[in-house]
Amino acid sequence: MEQHQLKRDLKNRHVQLIAIGGTIGTGLFLGSGKAIALAGPSIILAYLIVGTALFFVMRALGELLLSNAGYTSFTDFASEYIGPWAGYVTGWTYWFCWVMTAMADIIAVGVYVQYWFDIPQWVPAIGCLVLLLFLNLLTVKLFGELEFWFALIKVITIVALIVIGLIMLFTGFQTSSGTVAVENLWAHGGMFPNGLYGFLMAFQMVVFAFVGVELVGVSAAETNDPRKNIPSAINKIPFRILLFYVGALFVILCINPWYEMSAASSPFVQVFTLAGIPIAAGIINFVVLTSAASAGNSGLFSTSRMLYNLGNNKQASPSFAKLNKNSVPSNALVVSAIVVSAGALLSKLMPESAFSVVTTISAICFIWVWSIILISHIIYKRKNRALHEASIFKAPFTPFVNYLVLAFFAFLLVIMFISEETRTALLLTPIWFIILMIIYKVKRKK
Repeated sequence: MEQHQLKRDLKNRHVQLIAIGGTIGTGLFLGSGKAIALAGPSIILAYLIVGTALFFVMRALGELLLSNAGYTSFTDFASEYIGPWAGYVTGWTYWFCWVMTAMADIIAVGVYVQYWFDIPQWVPAIGCLVLLLFLNLLTVKLFGELEFWFALIKVITIVALIVIGLIMLFTGFQTSSGTVAVENLWAHGGMFPNGLYGFLMAFQMVVFAFVGVELVGVSAAETNDPRKNIPSAINKIPFRILLFYVGALFVILCINPWYEMSAASSPFVQVFTLAGIPIAAGIINFVVLTSAASAGNSGLFSTSRMLYNLGNNKQASPSFAKLNKNSVPSNALVVSAIVVSAGALLSKLMPESAFSVVTTISAICFIWVWSIILISHIIYKRKNRALHEASIFKAPFTPFVNYLVLAFFAFLLVIMFISEETRTALLLTPIWFIILMIIYKVKRKK
């Protein structure tokens, strides 16, 4: 357990698919149904706005990571440019974000397995977690392989949906809802059928759909040739947003009028069913199952690497910084898995409203992490102008765009306060940051 270096075993194809996996989650497969019910066809614009903002966050993240070969994640440059407290709070907040997300997704695995097998949902949930833990303990390359295939399944499903949808569109296919046509985007109350209020209320779910886009940054320390692979993965994010989010939602809304979409079910299932594919529900259930397992896999990876980083920087127990013979932070991995499993077992006792609270708290915490990246970049550019000028991967339109995106994030928090569904979670979240700051100040006095 005496090795101190993470292995750079993640190859370009792993990084590319980790980036894709980070931008496609259950938020698209399931959450888009609720978002469409709130915003109607204008949901496409909401995804474009949030996706554009996060592209600039990722460009700032990419430049910062490549400015110093010693950086292993965003907590390193947060500590350097904002202060040690920022690294401490951001590291633990990111760990908390992914624990929350992984809890929800591991439980989701149990729910999806019940579609085929009548067994208690905690059994497949814990079974999936144990399997992912075992595979992650072996080598980081196995994490990359798992994420590669999980992401590939999601990509194939979305591409199949778009291809089938376009064929239906060009042939004027008739469904039980009418003719498949572009006019469905505006023929039923316009692009904003529920007005500006409905459009704004959908943003929380859209933000949650993009959670994990920054995972490329966490994998930087274990990426083979980061100077080539990280810029390549980040620069392809706009294309992926256009294809996977805008393209898929465009096709879905052309096939089915927005008001016929169920907020409780996946629009993907509805579209495949309308296309006359009888096993659509089973196919999508399998895809969403792998998507949830993928999120659980990403959760274990990111939480363990964040604990490793915190241990390395003496902001958590030094035992978390120890690596096993495969250069994997095994202590951090096992502790993260135990915390997630406890949540998985307890969550079956939670009422349904708790899931909404957990996802909202997670989205708010991710907004904190993304904001810290932008603020770090502003200070980096001001303090290290020569380093910025020499960068091979300069973030565009800075610092103006950084301030613009930060203002947008503040606006999102205002929207969450206005919405009754997300207000409670928004008001509860500061408690987490207050607790962290108290612990940090106590540790500093020792």
